[in-house]
Amino acid sequence: MIYPNTDFAANSLITFPGNGELTLEQVRLLLAHEHDDQTVLELMRKFCLQTTSPDISKKGMEFLYMNGFYNDLQLLINKNKKSANKSNRNWGAVYQLVIDRRLGKHNPHDILKMVRRIKTDESDLKCVIEFVKIAVYYEISEFGEMGNFLDKLQHLFDDVEDPLLVSYFNIRLYQNLFVYYWVRNELIMARKYAFRVLNHTTNIKTKVNLHINLGLTYTFDTYFQGMYHMSEALKLAKQNDLQRNVNIIENRNIPFLSAHFKRTEGIETDDRSEQAHLEVAKGNHDKAAAILDDVPINSPFRLYYLGLAKKDKNKLLQSYNHFIEKRSDHFFGRLPLNALKQMV
Repeated sequence: MIYPNTDFAANSLITFPGNGELTLEQVRLLLAHEHDDQTVLELMRKFCLQTTSPDISKKGMEFLYMNGFYNDLQLLINKNKKSANKSNRNWGAVYQLVIDRRLGKHNPHDILKMVRRIKTDESDLKCVIEFVKIAVYYEISEFGEMGNFLDKLQHLFDDVEDPLLVSYFNIRLYQNLFVYYWVRNELIMARKYAFRVLNHTTNIKTKVNLHINLGLTYTFDTYFQGMYHMSEALKLAKQNDLQRNVNIIENRNIPFLSAHFKRTEGIETDDRSEQAHLEVAKGNHDKAAAILDDVPINSPFRLYYLGLAKKDKNKLLQSYNHFIEKRSDHFFGRLPLNALKQMV
């Protein structure tokens, strides 16, 4: 069956006989026989919103989340929260916390309290609950707790039967393992998981962010490999009109790597702290310090830049302690530590 447009396809699939017994993966495979990947995504998006199947209404939220359809996800959350089915209401409540955490609507510790109150015997929903907890632990830099939950998750996956959910959960797991190993300075493992996500995700924003972070993992290795990933991220962001990402890459990430490797020619930025970083790289320490006088020193990176600009060991030590004690970030903690070693 070949449909002339996506609206007709979505509506036809909704009324397809036996629709309620199809799994989300079966729907995807059915559509994939007739359409290209982008059209399948659009059809699946519409199907998740229009389906009368309680099961797909629940699991469709994971599809929408993983593919970046956040506005549609809120609509489906609302639908599930109003369902007569308690299971659907539970799923809606969990994904509401997923969205609320992403938007910063609640204190991270409050998110933890709320998600712990939701009780379920469903293995797949248990996985989503654990992902919420992991996201909170990442946000508050409790990487030890994050590691404990990552170990727990891999055992929970064994009881999840829906193959599409398993594939999405694996992508989520790999994303978290990338960050976990990155901050622990275990870069071979970190990059392995990052490339797994790149090879499996269809979410362009995820790919952009992965390329940015992969580029940053080369901060202490090679400028060219780092800039390769920044270029890939910038290309994808421009192709898909992700202007916020374009601004971050052009004004923060590329200037950061360029200053760190002292390759400053032709590099400009609107970001004041990165302007100071570039001036340090050029040897203009007084100018860098003057720029930072007008910048709130509210991050370990800015403390590091200030320590470099003023050749101040105390500031560099404060930066190191901030990275390690407050963020458990042993990767970027190497920045002030290396600078301190060079000043001995």
